[in-house]
Amino acid sequence: MTVTATLYGGFMESLANKQINLYNDTFHVMLLGSGYTPSDAHRYQSDISAQEITGTGYTAGGQALSGVGASYASNTLTFTANNISWGPDSTISAQYAAIVDVTPGAAASNPLIGYVNYGELVSDTNGTFEIDWNAAGIFQITHS
Repeated sequence: MTVTATLYGGFMESLANKQINLYNDTFHVMLLGSGYTPSDAHRYQSDISAQEITGTGYTAGGQALSGVGASYASNTLTFTANNISWGPDSTISAQYAAIVDVTPGAAASNPLIGYVNYGELVSDTNGTFEIDWNAAGIFQITHS
């Protein structure tokens, strides 16, 4: 199984338009099913809401990221957060985990950040569904 992570195309535009503040905003992780088809045109939570999963231990709208931070060093901006989990008694099946800035407060205006594609449906039954972010950060943006 190949796991990939991608920033949404509209993320940089939302960042430039001051719709996203990586230092102060609230971010959620939404889990999406295998029926979701990623698109560079997806920019807001309302673009992906129809593919959000349901399951024991999962709440619609996703779960808040904790320990969120952004830092800059050596031409690289790094976005980090604590690992996130649903459980211990969750029953969840998901193929995608999307990060959404929920600070604006409405699905039509909550900007999408990026998503993880597990490459296939990943499930747990009466267990813990956990996402362990890369130790180097959830994402990095580098310039030269």
